[in-house]
Amino acid sequence: MKDFDYLAEKAIYLDAACQSLRPKPVVEALKRYYYEHNSCGERAKYPWGEKTDELVAETRKKVLKLLKLKSKDYFVSFTLNTTYGINLLLNEIKPELIKKVVTSEIEHNSPFLATMALSENLGVPRVVLEREADGSLKTEGEDFAGAVVVVNVAANFDGRRMQNAREVVKKVHRDGGIIILDAAQAMAHTGEMIEKTEADAVCFSAHKMYGPSLGMIVARRDLVPKLQLRFLGGGMVDDVFQDRYELSAMSNREHVHTIFEPGLQAWGEICALGVAVDWLEGRSRTEKKLLADCARELDEFLRGSAKAKMVGQEVNSTMSFYIEGVDSHLVGAALGKAGIMARTGYFCVHYYLDKIMKYPPLIRFSLSYATRESDIVRVKAELKKILY
Repeated sequence: MKDFDYLAEKAIYLDAACQSLRPKPVVEALKRYYYEHNSCGERAKYPWGEKTDELVAETRKKVLKLLKLKSKDYFVSFTLNTTYGINLLLNEIKPELIKKVVTSEIEHNSPFLATMALSENLGVPRVVLEREADGSLKTEGEDFAGAVVVVNVAANFDGRRMQNAREVVKKVHRDGGIIILDAAQAMAHTGEMIEKTEADAVCFSAHKMYGPSLGMIVARRDLVPKLQLRFLGGGMVDDVFQDRYELSAMSNREHVHTIFEPGLQAWGEICALGVAVDWLEGRSRTEKKLLADCARELDEFLRGSAKAKMVGQEVNSTMSFYIEGVDSHLVGAALGKAGIMARTGYFCVHYYLDKIMKYPPLIRFSLSYATRESDIVRVKAELKKILY
């Protein structure tokens, strides 16, 4: 694809689950900010600042449109990354509303550790729910009254999706709980699965969806009264006195996003994210089919080997495996020498992959729209040297 033609022919990047390569229009958008209107958003009244404000406001609208959510019900705040967003949310919810904390066994360390810390800090129970093989969350017999639930909608090691995401959100709300969805691994290629899903908050990262290094919180407006702010700073207030302050989020509906945006934001990255969203929505059926075909071909090749042990049951652009009797880190190093960039280890899912499933360290291939057919041919050729 021409938007990734800067990628050397011999370089094969298969680590998109960590961060995707950025298409040239996104890189150019970031350059334009620094070259043409480098300024502070929501502060400067000169033309550069007005341009930044315009693009940032457009990006917020595009993110809501991507999830098919309405601005009368939701708002978008920008953060450092998904981990930051989840931790910020958990630490801002009023403690008296939290009777227990719920997560699941296949979570990235981001929510897994954050829920552990919240449980310990508040002295409330923490429940770790099981997931079905297809990614569905097991909720039978669970009462979510007074619970804060944090679960992913797609796993970062094999892409399995929470098939019952909408049902889970409805059940948590019926029971009187709060639910935060970790959508970091879903937004690049399967974001449609949570369109119109009315969670209390959805956290994800631009750098996993062809955008710059940036995080997002998409939150319900009615979550705001349930917050007790502890992380404060510039950009959040209309006025300050010796012993009190007036929050912008409380005085102006259009400024509610500032409740999660203390201090100077990554304005250039936010502007570039707007371009990334447009780029992502512009992918053709042919491009989507190519990605699916590449994933299927590589998946079938690996499952066809007696030595390769796959994690998960479904074909996905993110796949993990190990080779029986061979150290995955050595395989990763060998692939690296051949120009193939893939991750090895437990990918920050130590509890499930190591402690529950007791897998050895794994190899992960995560494909993207930057993946070429020739890449799959070369990967298979290198793996044949080990598998056969």
